[in-house]
Order: sequence, then structure tokens, then C-alpha cells
Amino acid sequence: MKGFDRPDQPAIPGALPAESRSVKVMIAGGFGTGKTTMVRSVSDIRPLTTEETLTQASADVDHLIGIADKQETTVSLDFGRIGINDQLVLYLFGTPGQERFWFLWNGLFKGALGAVVLVDTRRLASSFRAIEEMERQNVPFVIGLNVFPDSKEHPIDEVRDALDVPQHTPIITCDARDRKSSRDVLIALIHHLKDRSAATLEPR
Repeated sequence: MKGFDRPDQPAIPGALPAESRSVKVMIAGGFGTGKTTMVRSVSDIRPLTTEETLTQASADVDHLIGIADKQETTVSLDFGRIGINDQLVLYLFGTPGQERFWFLWNGLFKGALGAVVLVDTRRLASSFRAIEEMERQNVPFVIGLNVFPDSKEHPIDEVRDALDVPQHTPIITCDARDRKSSRDVLIALIHHLKDRSAATLEPR
């Protein structure tokens, strides 16, 4: 794919060059893992978000164990855009994390070339469903371990075993609040997609 060999060029916001290639990327994960935060931090444009305030009425369905300070939740999708370099632009679609909005996922996955699954190591189980959906939809993905202030550090191999993801799936520690950190995760996804593409073209 053109543009993969120069991932460190600065992003170029605004109008896209005529020769640019655009790629749809999903930002998925469990409830409260930082999907909206990542889209906001990394997008070159003002992101579109569909956040609503959490109310007492949703307490029984939006479980806040481990994320008691969370005040808003995505009810449809988040959308942003980032130019990785002159030739490659990623359109970012953040998925809702709560189970009651999972019915929206099938439509969001259409046309996606790859995905980032954000994981909160304090609540690993919250992202199991997102990982299962990637595998079911056959969407290549990388794992982003989003670091929260009270997160404990775990060896990558232990996290991999706990999530039951194969060795070829990259796992990257990140801070979804930081633009560079979030961008590094997206670049890791692009390299992962390139490696998978090259592997399928190898003679058997």
C-alpha cells in the first residue's frame, strides 16, 4: 500500500492531496476503555461524537465498576480523521461500548480495513466482546493497552494470555489522551495490515 514506508512524516490536516488513499479504521473496545478520548486526541479535524450524559436510569445497564468517574457515554459512533503522511489518510470510527448498542456494530464494520481494540487492564473482560467481534468479522486488529492513573503494569505475555489473542496480533501500551501515543497505535495497525498483506502474497 502506497505510503507505508514513511510513517513518521507529519500529519497534514485540511484538504487531502488528489493522490491520497483513505482507509476506514475502527476504534473498538469495552465500555469506558477510552475510544472517544483516542478519536478526540488524534483527529486532525474536529471529531464528531455522539456522547450523552449518564443518568441514574442507566445505572443497571451501564455498569461503572472501575470507572465510577465516567459521566458520558457514546450512543452511536465517534468519527475523526488523521493524515498519517501525504498518501495515507485514516477515517476513524469509534464504536459504542455498552452491550445495549452492540446492534450498531455490523453497520460500522462495513468497509473497515482494520481496527484498534482498546483495553483497560483493570477490566480486561470488558473488551472480550470486541475481540470476539473482530475475529468473527475477520477484521485485522491490534490491541491498545490504555494506561489509566491507577492501572497496574502487566507483562505483555500475561495480557496476551488473558485476552487469548495470537502471537501475531500486536499489543501496544498507549495513553489515549496523548496524540502521539494514539498515533503510534494507528501506525502499528498500518504496519500490521502491511505485514498481513505481504504474507498473503507470498508463494505457497
